[in-house]
Amino acid sequence: MSTSKNFSDELENLVSCFLDLTPQELEIINKNKTRVEYLAGETIFKQDAFSSHVLLIVGGLVRTYLQTGSDKQLNLFLHREGDFLAFSTIFGEDKYSYSAVAVGNASLCMIDKEIMQEVLLSNPKFAMRITSRNFRKEKQYLSIIHNLTTRQMRGKLASALLYLSSDKFSDIKIFPELSRQDLANFASIATESAIKFLKEFEKEEIISLEGKDISILDRKKLEHLEKYS
Repeated sequence: MSTSKNFSDELENLVSCFLDLTPQELEIINKNKTRVEYLAGETIFKQDAFSSHVLLIVGGLVRTYLQTGSDKQLNLFLHREGDFLAFSTIFGEDKYSYSAVAVGNASLCMIDKEIMQEVLLSNPKFAMRITSRNFRKEKQYLSIIHNLTTRQMRGKLASALLYLSSDKFSDIKIFPELSRQDLANFASIATESAIKFLKEFEKEEIISLEGKDISILDRKKLEHLEKYS
């Protein structure tokens, strides 16, 4: 991990809601942010650790997960540039509610949460837009709960494959960056089960496998599995 106070990336080029800031507000954030570089696999923050900053992904991918046991994880989201992490710190949370790890090399911008609070209070339009961005995650949280409680294992894996191949990641080769265990943790199934069902999906010509990479051949069949399995 390396840090830097000054860098040339403009915040408004990363997230459209920063366009709602006045030059003075943007300057305040620029002066109170730190660029942090993480290597592939490096932990960004740990669940239950003290939180003092909001993080904005400048580049790369970040995986967030819940530690559900001494050796068990439940993957929540895969985040990319322009996404915020630990946004709840603005609303009084003093501990991280999940863990985050870099998937490949990643660059993040740490913004002091008190500075972010001040800007949100002074600019209602910015506050509304940036808050709505983060509450869109609610649908994914509901999907995770539904996945855990109602779907069989094939349906869980189908749901994970659909999420990781969604439009949000259409310009990124996601699967080579993830281990089979990572994929299994997105589906909340055992790694051995994930490997078994991937081979079954390949035989059924739903996907094709080449090393770590996965290509979706029949999205409608995956959607059917997600809905009915």
